[in-house]
Amino acid sequence: METQTILIKNAKILGGNHNKGSVLIENDKIVEISHEIDVNADKVINAENKILMPGLVNTHTHLSMTLLRGLADDLPLDVWLNEHIWPMESHLNGEYCYAGALLACIEMIKSGTTTFNDMYFFMDDVARAVEETGLRGVLSHGMIDLGDGEKRKAEFEETERVIKKCHGAADGRISVAFGPHSPYTCSKELLEGVREKSDKYGALIHIHVSETENEIQQVKEAHGKRPFEYLNDIGFLGENVLAAHAVHLSPEEVEIIKNKGVKLSHNPASNMKLASGVSPVDEMIKKGVCVSLGTDGAASNNNLDILEEMKLAALLQKVNNMDPEALSAETVFQMATANGADALGMKNDLGTIEVGKKADLILLDMKTSHLTPFRHPKSHIVYSANGCDVNTTICNGQILMENKKVISFPEIQAIEIAENAAVEMLSKD
Repeated sequence: METQTILIKNAKILGGNHNKGSVLIENDKIVEISHEIDVNADKVINAENKILMPGLVNTHTHLSMTLLRGLADDLPLDVWLNEHIWPMESHLNGEYCYAGALLACIEMIKSGTTTFNDMYFFMDDVARAVEETGLRGVLSHGMIDLGDGEKRKAEFEETERVIKKCHGAADGRISVAFGPHSPYTCSKELLEGVREKSDKYGALIHIHVSETENEIQQVKEAHGKRPFEYLNDIGFLGENVLAAHAVHLSPEEVEIIKNKGVKLSHNPASNMKLASGVSPVDEMIKKGVCVSLGTDGAASNNNLDILEEMKLAALLQKVNNMDPEALSAETVFQMATANGADALGMKNDLGTIEVGKKADLILLDMKTSHLTPFRHPKSHIVYSANGCDVNTTICNGQILMENKKVISFPEIQAIEIAENAAVEMLSKD
């Protein structure tokens, strides 16, 4: 394969031990970082007045739910799910999931997310959208058996089918995880089976845990224990478990999470919108727990903008703890980059700008009214910036968007495909 090189010059570099300088990319990797690099690259990007930072990592999504954006707002979680979301999801098919995922990928490219962790259905169709748009994704089929043995068998068959078909696809950008939905929708047998199979495949486990008080009550009634205590007792937890939400936790559960090396995905916008509660994120990070950031699906957020999520995460901890020093800008920046990479088992490849790491990078415009005067880069990123400030998005050494124009897939086409799919799906209700 012929070497492709990209030289990014004169950038303000965040996410490593650097300041102003240049970065040289060869194929999918960063090969040099220096104050000045003088080479004849295939592509030169002048990043004067731009911030260069690691691509953002969204550790909890349901991409295809972009089709359900705005469908049912301002409702409690159980009503939202039972009366609106689940009935609409009964109409899902592969083409709809492809359409929704395609739209989500474009939205993430435009707002600076280069890696995401998704749980939903028809995941090989989602993989098709990921392959076409150029992003990096961890995909898991949402497994739910509600104690039904036949359903359980089918869920494992589907997950293993997706692993065989998609794991390592798209030049290694796609990996497949196990996605047991939650301790209240999955039987003990399913959860134990997931632990066994994930060990066999060396795969990540992506699960929702302790999102609402109602769900915790259900687990306590069924098993006599709180969710993380129950999962610990059945041998489910470990360093390859990424638990989304983790809102309502006892002190004992926080210790379990820490001792087992469980990674968490914090979803502040969704937790606020559904009034699920506030996760004790600041406390857990101080104890050494790896907490990353996720948006959840576009039906409960209602966007996939991790830059916006960073600000919400910081502000929510401050007002909840009545402490303006809680969850600093520096910490939130780490949550959206290095912690996200760590949570997905990719810390050696992603999350910081270092020689040898994958070229998953974004450029943000500094010369905008809301980022002027430009004083403290990470503070500005967290408190002042939003997804619309992203100018260029690079994933795996490929330019997906340059000067705010998506070049990996026609944006207008993705919008049209998703619009048509959403209209068609709604007409079936």
